[in-house]
Amino acid sequence: QTNEDTRYHEYLQLMEAYNSAGYTEEGEKKKQRILREVFAEVGENAYIQAPYYGMWGGHHVHLGRNVYVNFNCTFVDDAQIYIGDGTMIAPNVTIIAASHPVSPKLRAEGYGCNKPVYIGKNVWIASNATILPGVHIGDNSIIGACSVVTKDIPANVIAMGNPAYLKYFFCYFLSFYLKLLFL
Repeated sequence: QTNEDTRYHEYLQLMEAYNSAGYTEEGEKKKQRILREVFAEVGENAYIQAPYYGMWGGHHVHLGRNVYVNFNCTFVDDAQIYIGDGTMIAPNVTIIAASHPVSPKLRAEGYGCNKPVYIGKNVWIASNATILPGVHIGDNSIIGACSVVTKDIPANVIAMGNPAYLKYFFCYFLSFYLKLLFL
């Protein structure tokens, strides 16, 4: 993506309006209108707790149904970011779909390298996690607080750390046990 989109500055102004709309009934309605105007896709009952930040104001972000994004989320949305249905994102998470070349010469010439990010359905990303360009996170997975996700995470796992590594695989017995604990 380049900043040649004629609406680029408008997206950023709309993001600012969203962040200052407040929490009255009127403010909430205004925020929903803004999300639907700026974001690439907004599923039913998707919500972002203000403030949020986006390189493109969220213009390249796709929110599935029932997605909840807590405050201070940053979307470096120079490429597409897909967030699946039912996903929860805790405060201060950064999702990055853009980077810069390793070569100093290419960086000096202004080159960038953008890769889309795919976050599956029913994922929980805990506070202060960072998701790097090109990453795919599988359905039902959990990313631990302060993790840096540098490579793909499969479905049904808990990953944590810097760089994030697989800590636990969900299995039938674990989910059965957890259901018993919390009934």
